[in-house]
Amino acid sequence: MARQRGSQLAYSELQAAMLDEGKRRTKAAKLIAVLTHFLGRADLSGLTVADVGCSAGFIADELAGAGAARTLGIDIDVPGLRRAHDRFGERVGFVCADGERLPFPDGSIDVIVFNHIYEHVVDPDAVLADIRRVLSDDGVLYLGLGNRLGVMEPHYKLPFLSYLPPSLADRYVRASGRADHYHERFRTRPGLRRMLRDFHVWDYSLPVLVEPERFAGGDVVPGAVSKLPPAVLRGLLPIVPTYLWVATKTPRRPAGPALRHAPQYVRTR
Repeated sequence: MARQRGSQLAYSELQAAMLDEGKRRTKAAKLIAVLTHFLGRADLSGLTVADVGCSAGFIADELAGAGAARTLGIDIDVPGLRRAHDRFGERVGFVCADGERLPFPDGSIDVIVFNHIYEHVVDPDAVLADIRRVLSDDGVLYLGLGNRLGVMEPHYKLPFLSYLPPSLADRYVRASGRADHYHERFRTRPGLRRMLRDFHVWDYSLPVLVEPERFAGGDVVPGAVSKLPPAVLRGLLPIVPTYLWVATKTPRRPAGPALRHAPQYVRTR
């Protein structure tokens, strides 16, 4: 019988990267740059912002620093939330809650960040459904989405790990000595489109690859990669490790200034 997936509790104590403050703040700069470009504004002033899967709170703290009127951090990682509250609790409200049952009224959040989280949760479709419920009608959802076809698995740094069926992935990660089980479940680009079928989605992956300096994308774009022609980068999209998407409940277009390569609309149906 296949092992049933469970929630990854206390994740910050399992993955040291969640406590790497420098890298987490760099990721925050990138996602804030994408969000403000899509919104066509300089910052997040006046908005209610939530980071779903906030862990130790570094990204939530940066969202608050970007001017959000109210910032919320949500996770089931109790040790991470404790650290987050101790450091940033004065300007961020941290909540221990399951993403499938967010403790917020319908349409109450203006901006939601869901960054490299879907592969960890038991039912990402249910989480996205509840995110859609709490997102305002003109709200914006930022998505950092790991790609199953990315060659190097990002958590355990093992090539082709995410390509394998669960039983073989468990054996591989166990043989490496890096974990007892492989909990994560990535999806390919078509699978991600289906997961977001109830949203309108714009893909910022290529704009960030082409102009990493514009989007603080140094954490995902090696210098040599950004120098490749856009046509080559576009051809590599099926195997890039991460897609950077912005989603809305109602049709909207990016409102920021023109880019060397414009964000592309993603057909999810």
